[in-house]
Amino acid sequence: MAITYQAEGVKLPAIKRRIVSSWIRSVANLHQKKVGDVAYVFCADDRILEINKEYLQHDYYTDIITFDYVEGDVISGDIFISLDTVKSNSEQFGTPYLEEIHRIIIHGILHLCGINDKGPGEREAMTQRENEALAILNPIT
Repeated sequence: MAITYQAEGVKLPAIKRRIVSSWIRSVANLHQKKVGDVAYVFCADDRILEINKEYLQHDYYTDIITFDYVEGDVISGDIFISLDTVKSNSEQFGTPYLEEIHRIIIHGILHLCGINDKGPGEREAMTQRENEALAILNPIT
């Protein structure tokens, strides 16, 4: 059972991996879940578009794609994050880049915990849960 961080064609972001991994476990625990194997793969826009086309038949860029391997209350998955889009989002929303990285990291975990963001009202609920999770992280980083 491990949380791993790797990069494909980009530099790994400057996150405090031990602290972030502990935070991920805490957030999962708040949702009555345990963390199994979670692999974060940081990449560029071209790679995320390729994955989106190949596996989801979507022809557009996105900030995150989460492959869910959850079994029972143990969350596992592969989470691809486009650092290009995260950077664009931080500029668009006027938020620090590292905060936006943390937001998208926990967004993937929240998906694995069963929280959706596509239906009516779900986007707002997801943002609220992201904000709650970020409030837990901020005092410890």
